[in-house]
Amino acid sequence: MSSSPPWPRACLDHLRFNADGLIPAIAQDWLDGAVLMLAWMNRPSLLATFDSGQVHYWSRSRQQLWHKGATSGHLQLLRGFRYDCDADCLLLSVQPVGDVACHTGARGCFYEQGESPSVGGPAALPPPADALSDRARLRVRDQQTESALEPVARLQQACEALALQWLQAPDRRDVEQTLALLDALQDSLSARGIPWRDVLLQARQPL
Repeated sequence: MSSSPPWPRACLDHLRFNADGLIPAIAQDWLDGAVLMLAWMNRPSLLATFDSGQVHYWSRSRQQLWHKGATSGHLQLLRGFRYDCDADCLLLSVQPVGDVACHTGARGCFYEQGESPSVGGPAALPPPADALSDRARLRVRDQQTESALEPVARLQQACEALALQWLQAPDRRDVEQTLALLDALQDSLSARGIPWRDVLLQARQPL
């Protein structure tokens, strides 16, 4: 893993903590931008986070420092840190270990869409949440019986179609053919047992 950047410890003097000395922190997946959870931090938790590179929150229910994942193994490695224009809310870009942020076992806490809450769990918000992977999940049912060569044939066809399209004057089909190529590429990777998330992770590595 690449070394962590120097974290802006001096910003603590400018952050606007509430009357209880707390500030809300939103944790966001560093690869696909998915919002994972909202928790609270204070000065000690921020310093512990900056010092260790692993996110520490403040537990309001237990009234103690909360090293995220210390018990479950689902650590959050700090990869980016920002605060908003009013300095009263934090945005943490994290690399989740185990891809679970919610205490119910879900990837993230923001999975409810119905009129009443559910029990959550691993299936509540399956990883990952980016648009291309959402499209891939919708296609899975139609691809379960196809041979291993069919995704490769679609990938070749999509490459040829895009190359031919780019020989023409630009139009809206450029985007359509590009998306078709990305769909075919993702399906081919899946057929080879390579998760799309592995590609995103590799893209994060230094050139």
